[in-house]
Amino acid sequence: MMLNRFKGHAAMFGANSMWGLMAPIAKMVMAGGIVSPLLMTNFRIYGAALLFWTASLFRPYEKVPPRDLMLLAGAGLLAIVFNQGCYIFGVGFTSPGDASIIATTMPLWVMVLAAVILGEPITAKKVGGIALGASGALLLVLGGTHSGIKGDNPTLGNILVLTAQICYALYLTFYRNFIRKYSVFTLMKWMFTFAAIAVTPFSVSGIIDTAWADLTPRDIWGVAYVVFFATFVAYVFTMTGQKNLRPTLVGMYNYVQPVVATIAGICMGLDRVTPAKGIAVVMIFTGVYLVNASKSARHPQATPIDTTK
Repeated sequence: MMLNRFKGHAAMFGANSMWGLMAPIAKMVMAGGIVSPLLMTNFRIYGAALLFWTASLFRPYEKVPPRDLMLLAGAGLLAIVFNQGCYIFGVGFTSPGDASIIATTMPLWVMVLAAVILGEPITAKKVGGIALGASGALLLVLGGTHSGIKGDNPTLGNILVLTAQICYALYLTFYRNFIRKYSVFTLMKWMFTFAAIAVTPFSVSGIIDTAWADLTPRDIWGVAYVVFFATFVAYVFTMTGQKNLRPTLVGMYNYVQPVVATIAGICMGLDRVTPAKGIAVVMIFTGVYLVNASKSARHPQATPIDTTK
């Protein structure tokens, strides 16, 4: 039990650290003007699908019946297509600062949906931990927002970014029990396959029009990090965490991302250390501790799944 919980915490910390580091790396790549946000999403989806199918060849074969394939298609749409797609297009319409602030609401949606769908109790420690973590994340985000860039349609952009957070919260909640039926690689290869099928009609023209010969070695290494570490490895870690921790606690690790992004920005000379940033980091990790210490987080076992259907 304790080993599984440790694995879950380590996996979620690792996944969100990689996603946090992805922010400055992806921004660096896309700043070159060759790789657009949509193309970066295509790299992630197609690249991860290929990597998961390749990895599955070295794992025991698992037969997935048509009913479960349909469920995996829904998971791919919620966790990958709608989550990533709505966020990317939302950022295009609103400001990066507003998008980052809205992204901090995801653990709140997970807590509410887990209470409604899974019957998880909403405890005082859980509410306090989420509030403390969100405040720390907001302190980091607002402290690093110095750009005056505004979107063309902030209202639409904010709605899309909020939709992205709700879609991922729905995925964490609805698929809490289902993911225990199969291995990580079986789940991910099908989820990314369905996601790739869904985005292909919207991606063909962009892929054809890209000036591939103009990609620099820095662009290539940046994309490689995003595809392999921030997608393939991070999703393996996320699935491990989701199998061993409650959805609300999984969602809380979302607050690790701005911490890592800030540290990376400082190391790259794009940001600087301030007392407010130190306080924010302490608030975030204290919030994670409080959610982990709440009564409902001590019993991560899911309801047994009827696999005879």
